Amino acid sequence: MAKRKRLAPAALMDALQPGSERAPETKALPNGWAGVRTAPIADVAGASAKQAALEEVAGEMTDARREGRLIQRIALDAIDETYLVRDRAVVDAEEMAALEQSLRVRGQQTPLEVVALGEGRFGLISGWRRLVALRGIEGADDALCLVRAPQTASEAYLAMVEENEIRAGLSFYERARIAARAAEQGAYPTARLAVKGLFGNVSSSKRSKIASFLAIYEALDEVLQYPARLTEKQGLALARALETDARLAARIAMALPEDLERDAEAEQEVLSEALRPVGEAAPSAAPKRVERADEAPQAGITVKRGKGKITLSGADVTEDLMDALEAWLKAR
Repeated sequence: MAKRKRLAPAALMDALQPGSERAPETKALPNGWAGVRTAPIADVAGASAKQAALEEVAGEMTDARREGRLIQRIALDAIDETYLVRDRAVVDAEEMAALEQSLRVRGQQTPLEVVALGEGRFGLISGWRRLVALRGIEGADDALCLVRAPQTASEAYLAMVEENEIRAGLSFYERARIAARAAEQGAYPTARLAVKGLFGNVSSSKRSKIASFLAIYEALDEVLQYPARLTEKQGLALARALETDARLAARIAMALPEDLERDAEAEQEVLSEALRPVGEAAPSAAPKRVERADEAPQAGITVKRGKGKITLSGADVTEDLMDALEAWLKAR
C-alpha cells in the first residue's frame, strides 16, 4: 500500500495557486479572476442567509411603518390641517416669521404627525405651525412626517395637545377651548371629561383652572376676539362672575358687538368694566393734555412706544402728571 505524501504548508499554498498541477478545479469569475469552486451546499446556505436578512429588514420596516416610527416625505397638498379642531387660537406673527426662517436655513428638524385618511390623503395631528411655515416657503413641496395610527379620536386629540404642551404652552382659554371642541366632536362624552383626559399629566390645580375657563368658552366664544389674551387671574374672575350673574354674558355681548373695531386692550377694558361691582367708581383717567394759546409748539408730551415699554418726554411731563399716571395704572 502506497504511503500518502504529507504536504507542508508551503507546498499546500503552492498547490492552491491557479495553474498548479495539484490545484483544485476552478471556475471563471467576473473580470477574469479565478477562484476556488464552492460546494453547492455553501451556495444554498449563503442564499438562504441573504434571504433571511432581507426578510428581517422588510419585517422591521413594516413594523416601523405600522407603529408610526418611520419618517416619510408627504406632499404638503396631501395634508389636511382641518382633520382636528386646532387647539391654538392665536399665532404670534413674529414667532411664525422666526420659525419660517429657521426652516429655510436648517430645514425641517422635527416631523409632523399625521394619520392616513386613504386615497393618498393625510390628516394633521400635530405640527400645525410647522405645516403653515413650510407652505410659506417657496419651493417647499413636502414635509417630513410620522404616520400615526390612533385608535380613537380622543387619542388623536391627546397627541396634538401633548405636543403643544411640550413645545409651546397654550393659554388657559385655548386649553379649555380644545377640550370643549373635542367633546363637541364626540371624542369625549363631556367637556369636563375632555379636560381630564387631555390634561391628565398636569397638576390637579391646573386642571381645575382649565375647567373653570370652560364657562368663558361656553358663554363668550363667539363674542370675544382676543380670549387667549386673558390672564389666569382675569379669566378665573370672569368665570366666577359668569356663574353667579346670569345676565353678565348678555351685557358683555352688547358692549362688544361683532362689528365693533377693537384691539386686545380695548376688549380687556370692556371686560374689566363689566366685572366692576355696581356703584364702584371707575379709575380716574390720566390727565389729558390741554393746549394753551401762548404755548410754544415744542412744549407738551412726546410718546414713544417700544417693545414692552412706553417713554414719555416733554415739558409737560411733571411730577404731578407722573403721580396721576402711576395711580391710574395701579387702579386699572
